[in-house]
Amino acid sequence: MESPYDLVVLGAGMAGVAAATKCAAAGWRVAIVDPLPYGGTCALRGCDPKKILRRGAEVVEAARLMRGKGIDTTDLRINWTDLMRHKHGFTDPIPRSIESGLADHDVTTLHGNARFTGRNELTVDGTTYPSSRFLIATGARPRPLTFPGHEHVIDSTHFLDLATLPKRILFIGGGFISFEFAHLVARAGSHATVIDRGAHPLKTFDPDLVDLLVDRGTDVGITVRRRTSVVDIRPNGEAFDVTVESEGRQDVVQVDLVVHGAGREPDLEGLDLAAAEVAHTRAGVSVHPHLQSTTNPAVWAAGDCADTPGAPLTPVAVFQAKVAASNMLRGSTTAPDYAGVPTSVFTIPELARVGLLESEAREQGIDLRVAFHDTSGWYSNYRVGETTAAAKVLIDQATDRVVGAHLLGPDYAELVNTLALAVKLGLTTRQLKSATAAYPSVGSDLGSML
Repeated sequence: MESPYDLVVLGAGMAGVAAATKCAAAGWRVAIVDPLPYGGTCALRGCDPKKILRRGAEVVEAARLMRGKGIDTTDLRINWTDLMRHKHGFTDPIPRSIESGLADHDVTTLHGNARFTGRNELTVDGTTYPSSRFLIATGARPRPLTFPGHEHVIDSTHFLDLATLPKRILFIGGGFISFEFAHLVARAGSHATVIDRGAHPLKTFDPDLVDLLVDRGTDVGITVRRRTSVVDIRPNGEAFDVTVESEGRQDVVQVDLVVHGAGREPDLEGLDLAAAEVAHTRAGVSVHPHLQSTTNPAVWAAGDCADTPGAPLTPVAVFQAKVAASNMLRGSTTAPDYAGVPTSVFTIPELARVGLLESEAREQGIDLRVAFHDTSGWYSNYRVGETTAAAKVLIDQATDRVVGAHLLGPDYAELVNTLALAVKLGLTTRQLKSATAAYPSVGSDLGSML
């Protein structure tokens, strides 16, 4: 048995690493454990590598939009092998770099499967590690599929390591993963089909802008089938026959690859939380607002594996972990502030959101002014040839404050950060308009959007 630690962190993603280094810098004896290479989903298997691959699609689409406007796109294409090599140039050094940084902070790095054996101890592949505190930051995993043939489906991790890109790809689920990958492969020469069980894909985003995005995707060969579910998948030579059902009718879609984009769930399997008397639900570890377990005060949780109001986003997981670490160090009960957290779907063009949806604002009885603009003809979009762009900013007329913003267009994931600051700090449209932006820039469009 090891000597007791002050803190053991489960999960070496961005959140776990942030908490471990913060507490180690304060003089605590800290260990961190993960069965996978250090770095977590975002850096190794999600956000970062995905956006590196998206860069190829951005370049191709940017050139095609300027066809006949000064750019010759003859023989323009994505070399998937080279693009994947570029991605590995970023991801491959990350685990060693993170472990080196942790070592510099005197954090003990462990590799293996952690399992609780009591309220204040766990084992990692047979070795017991007692600790005064634990932070669970194990993230999320793809939600299990149950239809016949589900074993033929690959998840996002495997997609991001594909050596070659098939010509026909079906994505299950109408969320971030499916839409972002569909927009990527469409620019790489593949046909993408998105199967969504609901009436409205990307349901956490403004439905008007989602409809515009779906239409934009249709133009580049993306098929979105709403109110449709997968019945079964059967191999057919090197391809697959996917039986789908919509409004009581079934048909078969032939594809070369099926990708799981139907949501994720907290990754708590194998931790034996019951042994530590840690309450949890399907939404994650049950925690107080300050992120401490409701049933075992030695345990804290942050990120996608915790049942909190925070969105399942890497920045949210990181600031939760930092808040949890501060609370542990100080013996305080500070709750994270979730106001003004932006989120984006990195399709082409990208879709961004911060604050309330229009329906949520009306349900709250806000005296709402909706500033909606079709920005496709504005200079910043004309310049790059984009034909689909729009902005919807929600303003409380009683206070002149921005309560929500929804944007679809090139570089709008950057613009939404300014609106996120406005939502977080309660800025008025008058204050926002008083700022002078660099011109011509996408940011200079903000005043006109209000």
